Order: sequence, then C-alpha cells, then structure tokens
Amino acid sequence: MNKRSVQGDGGAVVSQAGGVLLAETVRKIGLDTAISAALAPWRKPRAVHDPGKILLDLVLAVALGGDCLSDVAVLRAEPALFGPVASDPTVSRLVDTLAGSDSHALAAIRRARAEAREHVWKLAQADAPDANGQVIVDIDGVLVLAHSEKQDATATWKRTFGHHPLVAFVDHGSAGSGEPVAALLRPGNAGSNTAADHITTTRLALAQLPKQYRRGRRTLIRTDSAGGTHEFLDWLTARGRWLSYSVGMTITDAVHHAVLRVPDSAWTAAFEPDGQLRDGAWVAELAGDLLKGWPAGMRLIVRKERPHPGAQLRFTDSDGMRLTCFATNTTGTAIAALELRHRQRARAEDRIRAARDTGLRNLPLHHTAQNQVWLEIVQLALDLLAWMPMLALTGTARRWEPKRLRLRLFTAAARLVTSSRRRILRLARHWPWTDTIASAFARLQALPNPN
Repeated sequence: MNKRSVQGDGGAVVSQAGGVLLAETVRKIGLDTAISAALAPWRKPRAVHDPGKILLDLVLAVALGGDCLSDVAVLRAEPALFGPVASDPTVSRLVDTLAGSDSHALAAIRRARAEAREHVWKLAQADAPDANGQVIVDIDGVLVLAHSEKQDATATWKRTFGHHPLVAFVDHGSAGSGEPVAALLRPGNAGSNTAADHITTTRLALAQLPKQYRRGRRTLIRTDSAGGTHEFLDWLTARGRWLSYSVGMTITDAVHHAVLRVPDSAWTAAFEPDGQLRDGAWVAELAGDLLKGWPAGMRLIVRKERPHPGAQLRFTDSDGMRLTCFATNTTGTAIAALELRHRQRARAEDRIRAARDTGLRNLPLHHTAQNQVWLEIVQLALDLLAWMPMLALTGTARRWEPKRLRLRLFTAAARLVTSSRRRILRLARHWPWTDTIASAFARLQALPNPN
C-alpha cells in the first residue's frame, strides 16, 4: 500500500455537492420566496441576513445530516453552492425570536409549507400522493430522549426521560416515502391515547393539505389503538368534517368473547400487498352490541394470526392466535382489503426512523418554544427529502431514505469551474451515482419556474 499524505491547501473543490439537488428544489417550488415572505415581519431594520434564508439554511443543514444549530457551518463552508450563510449567533438569535413570537411565526411558516406542498403535488402529477384521489395521513407517537434538563422533559412510559411528540405523515404508498404534515411537541409523560392531542395533531395535518382534502371521505386518518377513543372518532366524523378513518382498537373482554363466537365460515383469508395469501392469517367483521355508542357507520374488523416463532401471547389472544382489531367507516370494500390497508400503517414507523435520522434523534435546545421551532425545521427538512425524490428521482431511488440519499447523492464531491461566465459543478465521473445526480438536476431544471 502506497504511503499517503494529507494537505489542507486544495481549492475549487466543493463538498456536499449533491446538496445542490435540495437547493434547486427549494428554488423551483418557490419555498425560498414563500418562507422569506412569511418571516418578513421578523426581519429587523438594516438586517444583513433575511430570516427566511437563515431558516432555510438550517433546514438544508438538517437535511444534509446536521442535528444542531451550529451544523449550519456545513453550508457556510460552501458559499459558491449555498450562498452567504449567517453566523452562529445570528442563527441562534433568529430561533429565539421565532420562539418568542407566541406561535405567530410557527403559523406563518406552516402556511408557507402548505402553499409549497400544494404546488409540489401539482408539479408531481401522477407521482403525487393524491394521484388516486385519496390522501392517507398516519398519526403516531414518538419518544425523543433527553440527556439534560430540558423544559417539559419528563419520565416516559418506557421508563426513559425526554419528550413524547405526536407526528403525522402523508403516505406516499409503495412507490415513494412520505412527508410530515404535523408535529405536536408534548412532555414525556403525555398519554398515548389522549384524544385532545390527536385532534390537535389532525387539525395541524389537515391545514397542510390542499383545501379539497381538509374535509370529506377522500382523506383517510390512520392511527394505532391510541386513536381508538370515542372523542377522537366523534370528532373525525362530525357533521361538516366527514373524514374517513382506520384506527386500531383495544381488544376488550367484549371483543374477545365476540371473536370466540365467530363461526369458522365467517373468517376470510388475509393477503399480502402482492395479492398472495398471508400465511396463517384470517379476518372477520364483528357486529352487534359492540358498536353501540360509537359513530354511525363504524365497522369493527378483527384479524387472527399465528404469532411469529418466539412471540409471547397476550391474555387477549385466543387459541394460540394473536388478535388485533381496528375500526373503519369505509364501505364497499372487502374486509381483507381494509385489513391490508390498515396494516400498511406500519410505514409510519419507517417515516419515524427517517425523522430520527433527520434531526429528531434529540431536541437540541432548552426551552419548549425553541424546540417546537426545531420541530418545524425538521419537518421542512423531511419535506425536502420527500419532495426532491418525488420531482427528480425515478424507480427505486424514489424510495431511498435520508441516510441513503446522503451517502449516495448529497456527499458527492465536485470541482467548481468557470467557463464562458458560467459556473459548472463537475462531479467525479467515477462516483457510482453521478448519472443519478446529473439526471435528477436536469429534471428539476426542466420544471417551470415559480410565479
């Protein structure tokens, strides 16, 4: 092996060159102008840096793998690629200012996000999550550990210490990933099945959707059994809201006894997404007194399945079968298809894993208001990591999670050259994903410029 030496005197070399895909996405969807306009009230007279640009620099830093405010230095080191970047004290002061605005700044940022989301979905056309005329929103809780005394950090139900936010994601289906539409910061001891928090999170999520999906059966709300409460389902189905739902339900004694009375002929084989039968799994619909007191039109569907080897059975399981139950108000669809649709709620776990890899591993600031601003930054970063593949990538690359996007695309190095008064980013030809980056950038450039 030849000896090597390392010198720090190179020039015209750009690191994180693949990040140009995110920067170009921001420009093409008009997110930069939208965020700048939204935060204009918080720009101080004679300020050098625009608050919108500072916030988006933080967003890009988190999307590239940063997990604290000072990681914006990654962008500051590449002014030719990302433009001028504010100093760390300026960035910190902006976050404090936004946190002290009594949620007005958060509301402005969320409105800008909603406008950008509607524009992106129109640009994506057949690749948009509403291409089939329905939008699916998954709501789930996530534990965020704290390793220092942060405001509202408390003991959690898993005997850890930290916060327990509720998050919501729009499902992109099997061909894509998903994008966040709500994140409600809560203390670590917040209940999993608190209906008021589910309602607040759903309100935030609906406000992020295009207007035609903010009410009506074309929007499906999916949750685990934490959402299976009278108050939450009554709210979803209230007159004028009429949302669809598919929520997990607790296996009570009444449900358990009803399952025992289901005749063998009433059980239908469950199946997999590819249409193949799911081995050792059956579904049936329960009716009768179990539905009393619940919203009209509710259907209760139960699945029994042989547990995986080594799995522990619960008291509510029956005859060696693992029982799960969910409720829905969808009609005209076979119960096996409804059960498959509900089972695909597991994609929310993938979205949470991606969020942990994108700034949600911990909350870096002390005060709750500051960390709520951080959650908005994390959501914007995840938005970009969903929107860029939706608009620019094809095939399996559209499903790449943030860690893979960073490893294969964003960390690519390049040489910045000037030719005929044009700056050209020349990627290394030996990098395995150079063609993917170049073709993705070409697709972004081919999109119409925002008005």
